[in-house]
Amino acid sequence: MILHVDMDAFYASVEQRDSPQLRGQPVVVGGSATGRGVVAAASYEARQFGIHSAMPSAKAARLCPHAHFVKPRIAHYAAVSRQIREVFERYTPLVEPLSLDEAFLDVTGSIPLFPSAEAIAREIRHAILTELSLNASIGVATNKFIAKIASDLRKPNALVVVPPGTEADFLAPLPISRLWGIGPVSAEKLTTRGINTIAELRKLDERLLTTLLGSVGGRVYQLARGLDERPVVANREAKSISKETTFETDLADREMLEAWLVHLAEEVGVRLRSHNLKGRTIHLKLRYSNFETITRSVTRAHPTDATRDLISAGTSLLAQVDLHRPVRLLGLGISEFRPVEVQLLLFEDPNYLPGEKPSRADEVADAIRQKFGQDSLRRAKGLSRHPIDRDHERHD
Repeated sequence: MILHVDMDAFYASVEQRDSPQLRGQPVVVGGSATGRGVVAAASYEARQFGIHSAMPSAKAARLCPHAHFVKPRIAHYAAVSRQIREVFERYTPLVEPLSLDEAFLDVTGSIPLFPSAEAIAREIRHAILTELSLNASIGVATNKFIAKIASDLRKPNALVVVPPGTEADFLAPLPISRLWGIGPVSAEKLTTRGINTIAELRKLDERLLTTLLGSVGGRVYQLARGLDERPVVANREAKSISKETTFETDLADREMLEAWLVHLAEEVGVRLRSHNLKGRTIHLKLRYSNFETITRSVTRAHPTDATRDLISAGTSLLAQVDLHRPVRLLGLGISEFRPVEVQLLLFEDPNYLPGEKPSRADEVADAIRQKFGQDSLRRAKGLSRHPIDRDHERHD
């Protein structure tokens, strides 16, 4: 049995927990309400006013003038995320984090020690609430796909269990947009044929779905029947580290995209250094509003973990792509790793390898951010422009 644990409005909930005056108040995590900032996350109280991720902060302020705007503290959220993972690992070693605020857990081997997978889920929710004062929503099912849909169905603070054998019935009344691979373009193709629910989609054979949806048709055919064979993969050696953000409002502003790229590079750099890794190949991923996805990459002569090298390479790659069309997703990653080798020098070597001196500065910056918050140090180009709260971190 698989659990999908998803923290409720994670960034905003941490801010409300840490500042009692914010509890029960509309909280917006992101850029300044008076600047060109973007909403990174919104509390459920703020969402009642129509505020959502990737909305301009100025618009959020108009929708809710009394909202409290708070700058993101990514390093602090990462520390809280590690505490949450410690709770998970009391129940199973098979934990696959998806981002700071969600993870899959395979509890099949733990069930003999507990009454059921549902009982484990209840204990995890209780531990997170009592020890960390945060709410989590959990889906319990036989596979990843169903568990993830279940966790999102009745947020916040929900527990949804899909018993074995009921997957198809569980999915039947849900809209086709719940299926991975069904975006706005695919959904329009199906709705024009009168197909709005997953039950209606299941009436189509696999060949027709492939004709309509292309290469994802076979996958959609399986998911519509509740079939997902992917295992929970824990403690695997990372081949790449990346960070990507899906915008709820497509962007066509080069300056804004470059600023978001800075933020992505900062987070990838932090994770590289926390794993004592350096990489050679830097990847850019970009998805347009029509779901066309392109990638670009560059391989350096020497490995790096320096944020400024990630920014430089990412910006150069971004300059190579067409930005006249609206962009739906932006991602940055790095691969071809090697462990960091520590060498003590009596004197500073003026002929350092590329990336080594910036890395030392980054280490100091990481420590300052860990102690005083993510925005205690920030590159000017990335100020007040933050990713949305449903971005994705990958360790592939």
